[in-house]
Amino acid sequence: MSLPDPAGPPRAIPADEAVAAAVAVAEEHGVAVREPVVLTDSYNLRIHLRPAPIVARVPTVTALARLRPAEAMRRELAVVSYLHGRGVPVVPPSDLLPARVHERGGTPVSYWRYVEHDGARAVTPEVFGRALRDLHEALRGYPGALPRLGPVLDEPEHLLGLLAGELEPDVLARLAEARAGLAARLPDGGQAVHGDAHPGNLLATPGGWLWNDFEETMSAPVGWDLACLLRTVRLDGRAAVRAYGADPGDPGLAVFTEARALQGVLWTLVRTLRFPEERPEARAALDMWLRDPSGRTR
Repeated sequence: MSLPDPAGPPRAIPADEAVAAAVAVAEEHGVAVREPVVLTDSYNLRIHLRPAPIVARVPTVTALARLRPAEAMRRELAVVSYLHGRGVPVVPPSDLLPARVHERGGTPVSYWRYVEHDGARAVTPEVFGRALRDLHEALRGYPGALPRLGPVLDEPEHLLGLLAGELEPDVLARLAEARAGLAARLPDGGQAVHGDAHPGNLLATPGGWLWNDFEETMSAPVGWDLACLLRTVRLDGRAAVRAYGADPGDPGLAVFTEARALQGVLWTLVRTLRFPEERPEARAALDMWLRDPSGRTR
């Protein structure tokens, strides 16, 4: 039986509530948690349930920004379980709890294996490009249903609704117009893709590079993931795309780069609903998009 998404309007789950829910569910399954440590508090909260080798993930900003956050979590678990079962290098779900979306008091939680990794170790464009090519090859066989460009076509409409009243009407209208134009221009076809293929989601571990964070996995042309690379500032994206085996100057990638830029600025703006202190940086990102919605400016 699948877990329904919590009833009521979307909301950003507070950090203390997220930690309490993650610990309570783990302990119900016999996991002793003595020292829960928040590893990251960004769009999701990641909590190391020490001393257990488990990282709990709870949607916080994403619970506000997605109409059905638990649905995205279920898809992620299914895709990662598929890849892990075929020996693809991914951070797998924890084997100490059932690999499903759990719930406590309306808060959804997923549980993942804790993996030591070096966040300061930078991946080279060549390694990343080849790793993405291999990941796409493995994902071609994924048999499950995925939304077509869901995070690109469906989510921005909801994000725009959350931003009503937060932005000037003319700016909001321009963002909405851009979203509608992209919906008409994005091509059909595709396969399962990572959805958020930037270097921060490839972890340097003692056992090698591991893919992480598949919550935006969708059905799309591989050009979407290549656009994620072209938009990153963490490495030379053009060199990574060449290492993948594609032409970074391919005109067909332009629409994906534009869509990625719009997606990024909308999420940055919505994030300030939970982190209002970040409004100056979000406004700067919006101003950059207004000057160049093509996504070529980073």
